Amino acid sequence: MDSPSSSPSSPFHRIAFIGGGNMASAIVGGLMQAGQAPASILVVEPVAEQADRLRDQFGVRVQPTGDSGLDSADLVVWAVKPQVFALAAAPCAGHIGAALQLSVMAGIGSAAIARASGSGRVVRAMPNTPALVGLGMTGLYALPQVSLDERARVEQLLAPTGATLWVSREQDIDAVTALSGSGPAYVFYFIEAMIQAGTELGLSAEQARTLAEGTFSGASTLASRSPDTPELLRQRVTSKGGTTQAAIQVLDQNGVRQAVVAALHAAAQRARELGQEFSA
Repeated sequence: MDSPSSSPSSPFHRIAFIGGGNMASAIVGGLMQAGQAPASILVVEPVAEQADRLRDQFGVRVQPTGDSGLDSADLVVWAVKPQVFALAAAPCAGHIGAALQLSVMAGIGSAAIARASGSGRVVRAMPNTPALVGLGMTGLYALPQVSLDERARVEQLLAPTGATLWVSREQDIDAVTALSGSGPAYVFYFIEAMIQAGTELGLSAEQARTLAEGTFSGASTLASRSPDTPELLRQRVTSKGGTTQAAIQVLDQNGVRQAVVAALHAAAQRARELGQEFSA
C-alpha cells in the first residue's frame, strides 16, 4: 500500500480488507462517512463483480489477491467466509505481521488468525447485518497482546456500524454469533410468519409487512429504552382473557420458546464446529 494521509479523526492510517462482501462494505462505508481517504484503503477481493462495485461505490483500491502491497497496513480486517480463510490467508503471509488483525469471520479462532498473519495482536468481532444501516450489534474479543488504545481504536472504527459489546472469554464469541450474529435472521423469520398470517386474515401483503416491521421496530426500541425486563413488558400487553393471551397460549403450546432456545444452541454449536474445521 502507498502512504496516503487519512482524516485526523481516523483510528487507522492504512487499512487492508481481506474480502469485500457485505460486512466489509458496511465498515468501508462507515469509514468513508468518517472522512477516511479512499486511497488509504486496500481491499483484496477476487470476485470481479464485487471488486468493481467497491471501486465504483467507494473509490478504494481493490486487487484480486494479497501481496507486498499489504506491507504498510496498520490494520488488517479479515472478512472472508471461514471456508476460504486458509486460501485467502496464504498469499498474505509475510506481509501483515506488523498490523493489528481484526476478524469478522464466524468460527475462526484467534490462534488460527495469529498463526496465519504472524501477529498476536488479534481482535475477533462478530457483527450483524443491521450494520449495513448503522444499527448493528457487534460482539468483540481481544487477545491479551492488544492494547487498551487499540481496543478503543477498534471501537471507533466500528462506531458507524452500530453498538459494540466486549466479552472477556473467546468462547463467548460463539454465543454472540448465535444470539446477535445470526439473530437478524430469526427476526426476519418471525416477520415472514406475521406477514403470512396478516394476508390470511385479509390484509394485503404490503399492509401486513408495514404492520409487522413497524411493530418489531417499535417494540425493540421500547425494550431498549425501558428499565423493565422484556418479560414484564410482555406481561403488560397480555391482558387476562384477551387477544394477546390467546396468541401467547398458542406459542407456548407449540413450544416456540423452547424451539428458539434450541435454535440458538444449534447456532453456537455450529460456530464451534466451524472453528474446529477451518482453524486447524
